[in-house]
Amino acid sequence: MSKLPLTPDAVSEIVAIIDGSGYDHLDIKTDAFRLRLRREGGGDGSADGWTQDWSFSEAEAPAGGDKVATVAELPDGLLGIAAPLPGTFYRAPQPGAPPFVEEGETVDENTVVGIIETMKLMNPVHAGCSGTIEKVVVNDATMVDGGATIMHVRPA
Repeated sequence: MSKLPLTPDAVSEIVAIIDGSGYDHLDIKTDAFRLRLRREGGGDGSADGWTQDWSFSEAEAPAGGDKVATVAELPDGLLGIAAPLPGTFYRAPQPGAPPFVEEGETVDENTVVGIIETMKLMNPVHAGCSGTIEKVVVNDATMVDGGATIMHVRPA
């Protein structure tokens, strides 16, 4: 018997991530597999509101904030640092550690300003611009959509 390219836990985690976003469907196709997810009805915020090509038992959703951050408008003269992918945004490298950056601190393009956890992988978020952190828009442990504004930066 051949192995499935995704485990039931991985599919359940994908469902939880997409469920915490503003998206209502996902279609992934590779040489090894195809996964289609579509929200049924109005989507009540639980994985039960989803249909999928494979039928797996559900796993608990990853811990994190309840709120989902989306793309926000930027105040005049400020740049935004955007989430590179959907997942849970963390301001510090581990619980209890100081945040990567605080409001008022200077950053450059390569400064790590946070991490996004997606499918148990920690992905660094780089500032991508030079300037001063004007405002941290997203709270720690908050689900974010890809492209969501996490911080405002006053350009140098």
